[in-house]
Amino acid sequence: MQADIELLGFGPDGWGLALLRAGLLTVAVSICAFLCGLLIGTLVAWARVAGSWPLQKFAEGYTVVMRGVPDILIIYLFYFGGRQVLTAIVGLFGFPGPFEISGFVAGMLAIGLISGAYQAEVLRGAYQAVPKGTIEAGRVVGMGPFTLFRRVIVPQAMTTAIPAMGNQWQSVIKESALVSVTGLIEVMRQVSVAAGSTQEHFLFYAAGAVIYLIITTVSGQIFHLLERRSLRGHPQGVI
Repeated sequence: MQADIELLGFGPDGWGLALLRAGLLTVAVSICAFLCGLLIGTLVAWARVAGSWPLQKFAEGYTVVMRGVPDILIIYLFYFGGRQVLTAIVGLFGFPGPFEISGFVAGMLAIGLISGAYQAEVLRGAYQAVPKGTIEAGRVVGMGPFTLFRRVIVPQAMTTAIPAMGNQWQSVIKESALVSVTGLIEVMRQVSVAAGSTQEHFLFYAAGAVIYLIITTVSGQIFHLLERRSLRGHPQGVI
């Protein structure tokens, strides 16, 4: 037991600092990927709800592809295929290659695109859940499109969307483990290195599970607070 504590500690022979850095990197790539997915999901949801017919079909095709292709394949396409695409594009301007894409950027973009497809469906469903009578009432009192969107649609849609967005955040955290295939030293990669170096596989993989549980539990509580805040003034808020 003492030896296990020393391996997980912050001493000269411990892996504690490396695991802490890996945990912070996991949080960083997850936040960036989630925000990227939120931006993409918002645009795709708008295209499916209010876009022209070509935009609607493009957005629908995007969600079908991203939800149907394995996540690991998307990451491989961005990390390995992205190098070739970037080198070919930059080569057109006379710059010699090859050019590399960092594991952080490739993983963030890949997971962001995947998450964006799911977030788009969440946001589209939340918008469709807003009572049409409420929207019509806003128009009757003279609200412009932006004011209507900000003061009527967003507050009510977020009440429906936040719980599902919390689930999407949890999925993004778990999907971030796949980024280890790019060589990025996040939690999964770090515990694999530590386990291989010390031959304490159970100890370090269990430590990795604890780190993920801490991240998901803390962030889950944050989303729970956001959900309660969004329910203020609604009948559900008294439950």
